[in-house]
Amino acid sequence: MECWIGVVTEVDRRVVRVAGRLGVAHVPEFLTACEGSGALELNLTDLASADTAGVEALQRIRRKGATLVGTPGYIQMKIDSLSARQD
Repeated sequence: MECWIGVVTEVDRRVVRVAGRLGVAHVPEFLTACEGSGALELNLTDLASADTAGVEALQRIRRKGATLVGTPGYIQMKIDSLSARQD
């Protein structure tokens, strides 16, 4: 699976689930899925990898207040590393 992005609207939040490989080609679709108001949760349990553009997109959405759930450790380290360089 290249990349799958699913959106579920719950009573108190919107959940965006990303599975597979989040790459530069999928970032526009990912960012569109994350648009909107209210609480946003990113479920990354099935995210296998993310290239630099994907990591930057995840970091950007987190900075806007999204909660990241199930983030694989090595992807979390990439997000945190990028964030530290931008501060």
